[in-house]
Amino acid sequence: MSWLGAVPFLSYVFLFLLLPTGIVVFGAFAGTGGPTMANVKALGDGYVVDAFVHSFVLSAVSALIGAVVGGLLAYAIATGKKDGLLRRVSTSACGVLAQFGGVTLAFAFIATIGGEGFITVWLRTHGLDIYANGVWLYQLNGLTLVYTYFQIPLMVLVFLPALDGIRPQWREAASSLGGSTWEYWRHVAIPLLTPAFLGATLLLFANAFSAYATAAALINQGGIIVPLQISTALSSEVILGRENFGKALALGMIVVVTVVMSLYALLQRRAARWLK
Repeated sequence: MSWLGAVPFLSYVFLFLLLPTGIVVFGAFAGTGGPTMANVKALGDGYVVDAFVHSFVLSAVSALIGAVVGGLLAYAIATGKKDGLLRRVSTSACGVLAQFGGVTLAFAFIATIGGEGFITVWLRTHGLDIYANGVWLYQLNGLTLVYTYFQIPLMVLVFLPALDGIRPQWREAASSLGGSTWEYWRHVAIPLLTPAFLGATLLLFANAFSAYATAAALINQGGIIVPLQISTALSSEVILGRENFGKALALGMIVVVTVVMSLYALLQRRAARWLK
């Protein structure tokens, strides 16, 4: 009867993961007159393809920037004392900032560097107009900057355990064998950290690809990314026969996130071999 302890967890997974996913999958192929492929075929429309491309670009760029900057910050934290005040403060701050999103984050950027933000106004009074070529904050470039804000601390939290897994004895062994610092990183540290780094980058990609609230609060019109297209499909008039088009869009996102997270799981399994 030991399996009874897993009933709450399995119930949670069924109600909040499997059941919604099943509703989306079946709904994507459902029409008013029965099963239909119209919703899925509509994914090939030009504006839908553009939305997926924009989502890929936004997710990839913000993930790469977050991975590089966050990885360097994680390395700086890992080189300090594991029980030091700086490490505790840094990890606590990253834990808060990684979850700081949605309307609050969008408002913070609008109030800071928006069209009439206090930094924008201050720079304008000193002869520098950051919006001379257009209000980029409310476009794809602006979304990339805003997303990077929570991608960097998330990378620190995800990548820090891998850096902690690098044992000092490995560095000492390389030095005793006559290896230089560069040779140690090239032949030991980098090969060991690469799976964890790539896995963390994929996690950041999935995080940005599925984010909605921040983009919805920052961009009032247009569906430049897939989550905003889903919102438009659910709240606006739809073409007859495409009543479940929003679910078809969600199905496309599920496929992408499933592939990305499967690759992440494979990389994490490889990285876990030497973290034990």
